[in-house]
Amino acid sequence: MFRTVQITNIDFDLTLDDEDAWELDDPEMLQKQLQDGYVGQIFELEVTQDADDAEVSYELCEEVSAASGWCINNIDFRYVLK
Repeated sequence: MFRTVQITNIDFDLTLDDEDAWELDDPEMLQKQLQDGYVGQIFELEVTQDADDAEVSYELCEEVSAASGWCINNIDFRYVLK
């Protein structure tokens, strides 16, 4: 079963590990670019119909993290009804 959600707000974790050989030039600009790229996007998540918000949020974070390459600090979404 799929649940359709739309991202309404997102905050990426832009911290880097100590062993990373590079640094972010402008983390605020990167945060804004990532937010602009993901806020408003619609995702179809493969979760059960009775999945609670926490499970849906987890699956959405997994999808966005895999696509963006960044972990998520916080994500808000709304359900899209068909």
